[in-house]
Amino acid sequence: MKMKMKMRLAVMVALLVSTVAWLGCAAALPQGFVYVTDVIPTAILDIRYFGDNNFLGTRVDGYEAPTAILTEEAAAALKTAADLLEEQGYYIKVFDAYRPQRAVAHFVRWSKDPADAKMKEQFYPDLDKSVLFELGYIAERSGHSRGSTVDLTIVYMDTLEEVDMGSGFDFLGEISHHDTDLITEEQAANRSILREAMVRAGFLVYPKEWWHYTLADEPYPDTYFDFVVK
Repeated sequence: MKMKMKMRLAVMVALLVSTVAWLGCAAALPQGFVYVTDVIPTAILDIRYFGDNNFLGTRVDGYEAPTAILTEEAAAALKTAADLLEEQGYYIKVFDAYRPQRAVAHFVRWSKDPADAKMKEQFYPDLDKSVLFELGYIAERSGHSRGSTVDLTIVYMDTLEEVDMGSGFDFLGEISHHDTDLITEEQAANRSILREAMVRAGFLVYPKEWWHYTLADEPYPDTYFDFVVK
């Protein structure tokens, strides 16, 4: 009898610990924000600013976990787009979503250090980093920090292989523009598949980056958040 009571007590303690942990995770997000994978379980995450495969070549300030966060409204709209794409045989892959303002500040500091160009060949071979803000590839106040902007691509459902878009995520140059003539007809058609689904779901296109979309009716158009991604 004592053994059974001890076992029951242990189970109750374990459940309590799990519940507290879950509540702690749930409370980590400000009201109005959600984790993308909670809304879209099929979404694949490749959060580039959590690692070093990005134009800085290092983890960016404010990214403490490889997860994607959006406002509830943006996540719901993205779910609509994901459903449209799944009907065509694709899953979405998210590279970045909500971005803390401190991450943008990290970008600014990086841009002012001309000696740090280790990722130039991979991400901006034809440009000097000093002009990236001027040309609109990086902004001192990013729409991502408002919580309703997402960077993404699509992958084939059967293989999870990325669809060929003609340039990679965060390649800063003309080939990444929506109206570029530097890609093949097939690559342009692939971009259109993503674009049409996102526009139908209520997102706006950013002309210079095929992967970048902002919810047209975003809930916090004038607020730039700085809570960490965790």
